[in-house]
Amino acid sequence: MPSGKTHDAVTFLFVAPTLAATWIFTNNIPIALIVTFGFLFGGLMFGPDLDTVSKQYSRWSIFRLLWFPYQVFFKHRSRWSHGLIFGTFIRVVYFIGVLTLLAFLCSYIYMSISGGELPSLFEFMRSWQKVGVFVRVAFGEDAFPALFVGLWLGAASHTLTDMAGSFIKHGRIMEFL
Repeated sequence: MPSGKTHDAVTFLFVAPTLAATWIFTNNIPIALIVTFGFLFGGLMFGPDLDTVSKQYSRWSIFRLLWFPYQVFFKHRSRWSHGLIFGTFIRVVYFIGVLTLLAFLCSYIYMSISGGELPSLFEFMRSWQKVGVFVRVAFGEDAFPALFVGLWLGAASHTLTDMAGSFIKHGRIMEFL
């Protein structure tokens, strides 16, 4: 399999083409920048190798503990972590879930210390909706889909590089599909 350096090189190699292709396709610079940022983040920090101790995992520094349950649950190079269809979607859902749990835990600790009342689940959900409204107002209605496309492309570049390495080495690629 390609090394972390190879995956990083592939990511950096395709940053400019991703920006250019997205700009040509959408004719929208902000969306092209969001897709490109997502691609770069997806390739360097949010890619398939978060299922093992890797360069991507190490880059999370003190926050890498957020990915420990993910590593325990998903086998390395499974179709659920490296798969082109589900890999990025599962990581996004997992990450949003972890952020939600952490935000709720921080709220609980703060309210316990300050003597306040813990917000209801409905109030907590409304807080997340406010974040979504802010992002849509600040970056446009297509910001979240554009970010997901960028994350998917970054992860796909990693998976496709693994597939090429696997095909060259063993003559097979099906475990990634």
